[in-house]
Amino acid sequence: METVLITGASRGIGLELTKQFLQLNYKVIATYRGEPTSELASLCANNPLTLFELEVTDETSINQLVTSLGNTQIDILINNAGVIGPEQQTMTTIKQADWLTTFAINSIAPLMVSRALLGNMKVNHNPRIVTISSEMGSISRDSVGMYAYRSSKAAVNKVMKVLAMELQEQGISVIVLHPGWVQTDMGGQQADITTQESVNGIINVAKSLTLTETGQFLTWQGNELAW
Repeated sequence: METVLITGASRGIGLELTKQFLQLNYKVIATYRGEPTSELASLCANNPLTLFELEVTDETSINQLVTSLGNTQIDILINNAGVIGPEQQTMTTIKQADWLTTFAINSIAPLMVSRALLGNMKVNHNPRIVTISSEMGSISRDSVGMYAYRSSKAAVNKVMKVLAMELQEQGISVIVLHPGWVQTDMGGQQADITTQESVNGIINVAKSLTLTETGQFLTWQGNELAW
């Protein structure tokens, strides 16, 4: 039985990832910020689910997670925790502090969490790191506005591309993944696909991921995206 660790699991994609991985008989370690939602907490009953509080931008919190995990083997790490950023993200309204906060969560935290958990991942035969990104971070995609969100996703794409190159010799696969335009609090109900559809695709990609795909930017359907 494989073990998956999912950050930002209280709602949306993270919560659905937790549900579907449990249905597939994975051991799941799910992290939340502050307090877990009642829906996430309820999944602990009769399921191989462990919950940990984690503030992904706080090194002390990350270190506490590592200490709590001890020698627990992690087969798949899904860096899902993220934010859309401030409400005002136009060229004339974006504020430096808000932009930096978005970068801290979306761009820097995935590397900090991944780095901290490498010891738990190196011990298995096919360790995988999947970071939830967005096609809105694609440099080749012409679009305007949403400066904080777009730039933070473009940054994490590059971060994970570099990480993939550095971890390849250690046998750890690393990708970034566009989950689609999903009907969540972030995506809105007018979005193209349901959370269930997106997560089903994400899991299929994560399950089959090998070093052959490491360093790629993929969609939830497993198709390669332009950087």
